[in-house]
Amino acid sequence: MLTKRVIPCLDVRDGRVTKGVKFKNNIDLGDPVEMAVKYSDGGADELVFYDITASAEHRPIDIGMVGAVARAIRIPFAVGGGIASVSDMERVILAGAEKISVNSLAVRNPQIIADGARAFGAQCVVLGMDPVKSGNAKCPSGYEITTRGFREFTGMDAVEWAKRAADLGAGEIVVNSVDADGTRAGFELAITKMIADAVGVPVVASGGAGRPEHLVTVFREANADAAIVAGMIHTGDFTIREIKDAMSAGGIPVRMTW
Repeated sequence: MLTKRVIPCLDVRDGRVTKGVKFKNNIDLGDPVEMAVKYSDGGADELVFYDITASAEHRPIDIGMVGAVARAIRIPFAVGGGIASVSDMERVILAGAEKISVNSLAVRNPQIIADGARAFGAQCVVLGMDPVKSGNAKCPSGYEITTRGFREFTGMDAVEWAKRAADLGAGEIVVNSVDADGTRAGFELAITKMIADAVGVPVVASGGAGRPEHLVTVFREANADAAIVAGMIHTGDFTIREIKDAMSAGGIPVRMTW
């Protein structure tokens, strides 16, 4: 049985890791390179780095920071934010990342998924999505895709978009619930399970992790392949080891490095 992955997320703004609640009221948490090393050495399976204001500010990703993090860690590394072309994807890969995450860009130009998969392989292309509960009649799943850091509502159904992205060549889908983001009240199980059951690629749950038990639940009840954690480890409330020990005790297959 494949092990379930625990993936710390570094949301970076102005060269610093930051964290908010539902994409608002962000606070400074530390240096991205130092935190990346801590989690790499602490047993994380992968790492994800988001330049969270690059797309909204219409600027390229901080490629220097990408390179600094990649050189410092020993685990796979995904990067998102400010990716505008296949050339940008190539720059990120050459800087040391294994995966590229596209979100707002893919909504505007879905062909970027196919082009990226063709150029670098589907395993390198991750679709990031920010769904929110919605009463929009165009969204039969009850969840609508938002872009630009929850600034724009698209009218796109989350499950249909996930299926289309997988068909285009996305090798993985990150489901970051806007409603749960930063709340530490648990993952949004409903939309995570709907997407995991609808696509044939790995699905990563994101948004809402507050206790190790939340990861056990999302793996057991929502069929997620991996889960992103942020605030619960950034603040020191829990370690990667404590999370994985709880997963193992809950019967979830997990990679132990100690």
